[in-house]
Amino acid sequence: MNRILVLNSGSSSIKFALYDVDHADASLSDLAMRYQGQFFGLGGRSRSLPGLKLKDADGKSVSSVAMDDLPDHLDHHDALIRLLGWIEATPELEDITVVGHRVVHGGQHYHAPVILDDATLTELEALSPLAPLHQPYSLEPVKSLARQRPELMQVACFDTAFHTTQPKIAQQFALPRELTEKGLIRYGFHGLSYDYINCMLTKRLGGDTGGRVIAAHLGNGASLCAIQDGRSVASTTGFTALEGLPMGTRCGSLDPGLVLHLLAEEGMSVGAVGDLLYNRSGLLGVSGISSDMRELLASDAASAREAVELFVYRIAREIGSLAAAMGGLDHLVFTAGIGEHAAPVRQAVCEACEWLGLTLDDAANQRHATQINRHDSPIGAWVIPTDEERMIAWYSARLAACH
Repeated sequence: MNRILVLNSGSSSIKFALYDVDHADASLSDLAMRYQGQFFGLGGRSRSLPGLKLKDADGKSVSSVAMDDLPDHLDHHDALIRLLGWIEATPELEDITVVGHRVVHGGQHYHAPVILDDATLTELEALSPLAPLHQPYSLEPVKSLARQRPELMQVACFDTAFHTTQPKIAQQFALPRELTEKGLIRYGFHGLSYDYINCMLTKRLGGDTGGRVIAAHLGNGASLCAIQDGRSVASTTGFTALEGLPMGTRCGSLDPGLVLHLLAEEGMSVGAVGDLLYNRSGLLGVSGISSDMRELLASDAASAREAVELFVYRIAREIGSLAAAMGGLDHLVFTAGIGEHAAPVRQAVCEACEWLGLTLDDAANQRHATQINRHDSPIGAWVIPTDEERMIAWYSARLAACH
């Protein structure tokens, strides 16, 4: 049996999960999740004190001496040591055999998960300028584990890999060719989520890929992906995860000339513009209230309604664009925090897609059913929870079985 630790490290958090894999040919559904949790408030980059959420396979909170009584300052390295200490001190957990990591950027060369070594790590670190807010934090646990447990196999699973099947014309900007050759292209993100949704929809459809599918990953980070015959053919995110839909605090697509205006006419520095576009825009910026869709839907403020309406409007416009890229639409899938739980957002999006033929079953939508289209709708509408950690565990198990 393989025991797999999955790590998803962010700027102030580490999400983790432990899986048991009985055999090399295990399906996604066969993987047994034992524990999952999240360290938050790490490294002094969050306003909150360090904390931990740890649950077992039944969703019950778990307490552990190794994981309790966190200090007022905890960095990623110390959190990882505590996590490994807890694993080793828990009698029913044998030593882990492989660690799978979510790595945001795989560049132009990594089209599939890989086993990490010094050379691969160096190449991935060189991609940090392409994802400065994500890549360094993805790779820091890799380096820390290599020092502490050099015998452990480590696997990188990339958010960009699922989108490498897109045709060149979908990846290309209308920039001088020499810049394109340097890697200034559309990469696409949230690929692990889309990979999982693609697998789950195919299973729901009895092995059929679904034809022309748009998956809507709607969370604090948000994007859409056009999936045709099981392969990504277009995405709303591009060179960075800033492009596309407005998000919790990110602006989404905007006129590049506006950025030039902020720099030249408003006197803002590059750092200030970056902070504005990544941290003070999106739902938070438009509403002036919150980046949390639950708070906006519960608010009577006009600015909150406007933020939600803009979010839905941009989703509907991008669905039209992606449907055009595929020559039509057969299925629309909602996933991630907003997509899975915000029935009013799903309703508004589906109503905006009636011109495509989609008709919503209001009752099914309100109870968060898996399939929410009416029986006579020519287009399927689905709510499928995503599970990036399970996807990483599955890929890691397959690579471990081959070595």
